[in-house]
Amino acid sequence: MVSYIVKRIIHIIPVLWGITLVVFLIIHATPGDPATMMLGPDATSEQIEIIRRQMGLDRPLHIQYLTWLRGVVVGDWGTSVLDDRPVLTSLLRLFPNTFELLIASMIVTVGIGLPTGILSAVKRDSLFDQAGRAGALIGICMPNFWLGLMLMLLLAYRYPILPVSGRGTMAHLILPAITLGIPGAATVTRMCRSSMLDIIGQDYIRTARAKGVSERVVIYKHALKNSLIPVITIIGLQLGFRLGGTVIVETVFAYPGIGRFAYQRLLARDLPVIMGNLLLFAGMFCLVNLIVDLVYGFVDPRIRYD
Repeated sequence: MVSYIVKRIIHIIPVLWGITLVVFLIIHATPGDPATMMLGPDATSEQIEIIRRQMGLDRPLHIQYLTWLRGVVVGDWGTSVLDDRPVLTSLLRLFPNTFELLIASMIVTVGIGLPTGILSAVKRDSLFDQAGRAGALIGICMPNFWLGLMLMLLLAYRYPILPVSGRGTMAHLILPAITLGIPGAATVTRMCRSSMLDIIGQDYIRTARAKGVSERVVIYKHALKNSLIPVITIIGLQLGFRLGGTVIVETVFAYPGIGRFAYQRLLARDLPVIMGNLLLFAGMFCLVNLIVDLVYGFVDPRIRYD
């Protein structure tokens, strides 16, 4: 397994390099000059040129990218052009907040999606199953920002039960976690139900029931265990997608994390911060995929890593 992990980590390196290269080119192809946006419309051309030279924007594009890439290799992710702080320091300061939100949202996703999918499969075509499928469809189609605003309107303004924004207590985490976790719960519900139905129809499940094995053991030991592989895949992908969702959710709830930080600096064309956020998000997504692949072996002993 160790050799497999090493090979996967080596394969992640060109993936991250390709992602950063493409996004770097896209950022520089978009209209707008970071120096002009930083100084404002009243800045003179001489002032803009001085800032461009300080930021290295006067150099050829490939030199700018290679300079940034060399800094990343040695641990220097650049300096923010807005507050003159090291990018890596700012990201490490905000990352625990976002990680906390991601864990809370995944608790919502798994805590709602997995039991609902199991019960929908066991009680196929019942009223609960129909309600679960309808709720899953609504959850998938519902935009994050709209759900967040509705929760704020209902539970923070109309009935002031929870705080509307910010971070400080566990109560501040509830609304953002629900907003971020509900769409994932809907996807997990659909996948779990579909996978469970495929397994429940297998011959060995009917044989277990014919031998008098209790229904609880049939469902949770035989059916659920053998249907977890696609469900784990979806949960892992949902965790990766939640990274992108933090940009919207943290902005809506004014939650101090790297998602909101990335959105603010994107509007300001703070290139070092944008590239640093991108590298962190891409690296976490690749790491989640690696962890999911390793979990497969624990769930299904037949899977081996060469």
